[in-house]
Amino acid sequence: MTALDPSLFELFREEVRAHAATLSAGLLELEADPTNPTRIEPLMRAAHSIKGACRIANLEAGVRLAHVMEDAFVAAQGGQIRLTPADVDQLLKGADLLATLADLRPDTASEWDTTNDQVVAHLEPVFAGMATGVPAPAVLEKQVAVDAPDTPVIAVSLRAPEAHSRARGDDDLDTFPPCPPFTAAVLPPNPLPQTEDHSMLALFREELRGELLLATDPATAPEALKGVRGAAKLVKCDPVVRVTAAMGTYMTGVREGRFEYTERAGEWVRLAVATLAGGVTTDDESFDGWVSAVTPPLVEIAGVFERVTANPAPAALAPFGSATSPRRGEVGAVATPTTGTSEPATPPLPAGERSASAGHEPGEGLLRSAVDTTASPERPPSVDEAVVRVSAHSLNRLMGLAGESLVQARWLPSFSADLLALKKEHDRLAHTLDAAFHAVAVGTGPEQLAVMLSDARRQAHACRNELTERAAGFDDHAARNEDLNARLYREVIVSRMRPFGDGARGLPRVVRDMARGMGKEARLVIDGEATEVDRDILEKLESPLSHLVRNAVDHGIEPPGERTASGKPPTGTVRVEARHRAGMLHVTVADDGGGVSLDRLRQKVIDRKLSPPDVVARMTEAELLEFLFLPGFSTAPAVTEFSGRGVGLDVVQDTIRKVGGNVRITSTRGRGTTFHLQLPLTLSVIRAVVVDVSGEPYAFPHTRIDRLTRVPRDAVRSIEHRQFVSVDGHNVGLVVAAQLLDLPAAPPLSDDLAVVLLSDATGTYGLVVDRFRGEQDLVVRPLDPRLGKVANLSAAALLDDGSPVLIVDAEDLIRSMDQYIQTGALARCDTRPAGPGRTKRVLVVDDSITVREVERQLLTHKGYDVTIAVDGVDGWNKVRSEPFDLLVSDIDMPRMTGLQLVAAVRGDQRLRELPVVIVSYKEREEDRIRGLEAGANCYLTKSAFHDNRFLEAVEDLIGPAK
Repeated sequence: MTALDPSLFELFREEVRAHAATLSAGLLELEADPTNPTRIEPLMRAAHSIKGACRIANLEAGVRLAHVMEDAFVAAQGGQIRLTPADVDQLLKGADLLATLADLRPDTASEWDTTNDQVVAHLEPVFAGMATGVPAPAVLEKQVAVDAPDTPVIAVSLRAPEAHSRARGDDDLDTFPPCPPFTAAVLPPNPLPQTEDHSMLALFREELRGELLLATDPATAPEALKGVRGAAKLVKCDPVVRVTAAMGTYMTGVREGRFEYTERAGEWVRLAVATLAGGVTTDDESFDGWVSAVTPPLVEIAGVFERVTANPAPAALAPFGSATSPRRGEVGAVATPTTGTSEPATPPLPAGERSASAGHEPGEGLLRSAVDTTASPERPPSVDEAVVRVSAHSLNRLMGLAGESLVQARWLPSFSADLLALKKEHDRLAHTLDAAFHAVAVGTGPEQLAVMLSDARRQAHACRNELTERAAGFDDHAARNEDLNARLYREVIVSRMRPFGDGARGLPRVVRDMARGMGKEARLVIDGEATEVDRDILEKLESPLSHLVRNAVDHGIEPPGERTASGKPPTGTVRVEARHRAGMLHVTVADDGGGVSLDRLRQKVIDRKLSPPDVVARMTEAELLEFLFLPGFSTAPAVTEFSGRGVGLDVVQDTIRKVGGNVRITSTRGRGTTFHLQLPLTLSVIRAVVVDVSGEPYAFPHTRIDRLTRVPRDAVRSIEHRQFVSVDGHNVGLVVAAQLLDLPAAPPLSDDLAVVLLSDATGTYGLVVDRFRGEQDLVVRPLDPRLGKVANLSAAALLDDGSPVLIVDAEDLIRSMDQYIQTGALARCDTRPAGPGRTKRVLVVDDSITVREVERQLLTHKGYDVTIAVDGVDGWNKVRSEPFDLLVSDIDMPRMTGLQLVAAVRGDQRLRELPVVIVSYKEREEDRIRGLEAGANCYLTKSAFHDNRFLEAVEDLIGPAK
């Protein structure tokens, strides 16, 4: 089997995905309302479109499956059968199998056809049995031609449906003129022999052959002619576009009861089909000749239909498809009412013009989709590249805004010319002033000087007026440009949006299948289907929504008997709602089931030893419900097909947080459970809080910040090298942002600390920054992928002033804060700002508590601010995280010796100039030389404590304490 060209395979996948979704959703609606035949028409058209797409892709199993499903829908539409819930189950299986076509690649298509051949062979008799008793369509009579046995063809003799024909004696009432004689159409068999030709002309011929057989039945003709017209637009065949538009308008009127399908009308329809049928047998070389030959008759036929539709005669029939008119597949039989859709007649497109429609309506085929995503000839699209559907209306608005932008840009050259003229005026003014200066130097008379100064003043006044005008013009242009950019930006954002309902299409099927499998009764209600959501957000939201809906049916909705006993209706309700609120997307998933049993949840927490019993007993409802989001946690008593594995809610929370959102849960015993999801409207733009860290701007996504607060430095408490502050009665650990981001510590700017509160499931943390700048909307720009994952950062953006800003990764930052708090290697944040009389700071590093205390007392007595470290590693962490004026260190220490510490300090770019004093018991000369070679400024023995040499060395290096 020959694979479809990759440049068209993505179109095939989009086509199948859209129509498979129509089948799945439509079957559920049909099951809920089986007596409404209007629900069958879109199902029939969806199956027909998938059949055509599979035929183009050479997927024979898909063609067969879609064909027998279409036959079943035709039988149901004609009233021959009534689809039962068991039939819907089988049809849903077929729809599921067809939906897998959307996940294929060109190299796996053949494998799908082979793998599913037996499955399709099993389903074919099932669907064929549904359609048993359906008569062959009376509109078409097929006979095998015998004059060309080597090339089998089907001679199609077309005649009008008898119930919609007038007798030939009614010519005086017929608005159609007599039809000229013509030869019956001859079409190739179905399907065509396999070919490797997947050009646009080949697709046109395939569409023409597939739709002509439906063009004479008013029940199917409007959509069939629409398909041919779309294909003709694609290959820019204007005569075919015109005749199909005119015929489509007439046949739509017949279906709606505005026109009568007379005998003469049928003859003109058959003439048009016979004329168009010749295009099926053309090739790339003969196509242009065929178009030239059929243009005159097609123009004449189009003119006849256009005149009839422009001057309609009074209709004597009920709308086609009503209780008194035949349906597809029957003649003169009474059919069930139905409705149809139509499209206004489309005038011929000028040569070279293509359609801009980008939507996928239920009746549209692959060829119409191909128009929407035509690739440039230089670089055809790959199936691995994303294909985005944009509405024609949005595309037109974007084109209009782009045109405005072009006009605005053309203003700049004229403004540049005005500035150049102003510069020349300034040059003349400068020349006049220079002349006046030289005149004064040579003693020119007052009268001449007065004239020169008057001229200079006049020129200066003209320059000032010109500059004022140019500045006003520039301000107006800037305001218009800002408005244009804002509208263009909003329109681009709108083009990325999709209705929330697109991401919730599969949820009704989930509720139906789970409820039936568990012996429950449940229905799904979706509110806010039209709510616009960023396509990336919507794609990532599908899996969490599915998890939550499954959870609602499994854990929330009770069996019918239990619900009835508690005074509830036997059918439970799962409600999904999407709304925009305060610049965010809010999604709720609620059920009216039994709610979460807190007693059972407490016992589960205790049994799994997640918390001590006395602590669990004091937990609030909100704290207990948070346990449901832990990995592997489940309240199900046993593992079943649907629950008990502890997988679900943790995935939901992780997915929502990855897109910058959060999720919380509320529950009322006996009344149900509700999950509240809050997400950004788009991933391309975020609302962020901008702060300064070591003089550099950093942005925190608004959705990940719990609170911004200012804390007095006096309120900071230290316990075992950790720093805390009390916020609303809870201790919050503090971490300096500069330390996490590996930046030099900035000097304190005020007596208050600017703190960003962040939290996750494990707790709340306070990140100390230099200052808050404010909030801004930032356009997210991903970091270069060659950098890999940058610690604590996720993306970049530009501020309003054009300066770059880095966007922090809140999840990564919280993990880093937790690591620093656990290790205790924290920079201090309670250091006061330095004033004119700043006290100099000294770090004393020694493993002997006695020596440390002696050195601390000596230095403190002299007024220095002393910090101590218990060994080399402790000293290295502190000297990197806090500013010091002097380092005093011993040599022999555990984990890191004094010589290693000094070498590390001298190897650090920020610390290499820090004065260092080594104080050691070792008094040998070689020890002193080693210390000085390591980088110490002074080497002393511990006997120096007795004769003031230690304090003198300190003062020599850094001066007095103040």
